[in-house]
Amino acid sequence: MNLSKYYISALSSFAIWGFFSLALKALHHYPSLDILFYRVFFCAVFMLVIGLVFRTKVLKKNIKIFKSLSSRQKKQAILQTLAGGLLLTANWFFFIYAVNHISVKAGALAYLVCPILTTVLAYFILQEKLNRWQWIAVALSAFSCMLLSINHVADLLYSLIIASSYALYLVIQRKNFGFDKFILLTLQILFSSAILLPFYPAYSTAVPAEYSFYMIITVIAVIFTIMPLFMNLYALQGVNSSTMGILLYINPLIGFMIAVFYFKEEITALQLVAYGVILAAIILFNKHHFLKTSSGETMVESAKRSQVLKT
Repeated sequence: MNLSKYYISALSSFAIWGFFSLALKALHHYPSLDILFYRVFFCAVFMLVIGLVFRTKVLKKNIKIFKSLSSRQKKQAILQTLAGGLLLTANWFFFIYAVNHISVKAGALAYLVCPILTTVLAYFILQEKLNRWQWIAVALSAFSCMLLSINHVADLLYSLIIASSYALYLVIQRKNFGFDKFILLTLQILFSSAILLPFYPAYSTAVPAEYSFYMIITVIAVIFTIMPLFMNLYALQGVNSSTMGILLYINPLIGFMIAVFYFKEEITALQLVAYGVILAAIILFNKHHFLKTSSGETMVESAKRSQVLKT
């Protein structure tokens, strides 16, 4: 099918993120703040180079768009970008800390409940509507969190912090001023660097001397940050947002399998039940995406029709 390349791009990007814990665990003996510092700084440099060297036309176009906005819109756009950078910084730090010092399952769980949590926040903040089945799914998700909190309070706490920070990031980014998403992300990461830079001298440890550290940080910046983001942007040209939301669950599912089968993290029967309830909630929450639309279209056909309409 014509859309296969877009689906492959989307599937690949989320699969890559699912293996992120492998790179992080290789740096588990380094402080979480050091990993965060170097990841953000490396990403900022790489993305700045990409933006200035390879995307100059896009950059000039976005500058014109910004100049055309009213004073109020300019203020909103700046605040949205800065808030996004702050939330990304918090999300990255807590994810790194949870994977390296709590458990890989805690990081995976965060992105398993994140899509549902995002929709709940959107309901209260953006007044988006939820149908009856989606509310039931939310209730099931909350129940599963209660199960997971039994004897595993730290896992649940960090999962909710990680999921909340990213969910809030997604919600506040819903406002679209017409800017290129990659340009916005570059600005947010540059702002994140500006936030972290004053803390680097006081809170960083000795500059790592191991060559392997910089190799892994480069892999994290390029393979687990910039490349998947590029692939996501490409996939969105042919795959609608709701379908991307379903594909997102590939990330935590891979994370759970790695936690259990590779890192040999203990998983109890109660946790298995809770994860099963979450999966049931996810399927129930997105059941309309698995079914044909009222016009008889399949999910793929609907996405293809959306692409035709956009062009």
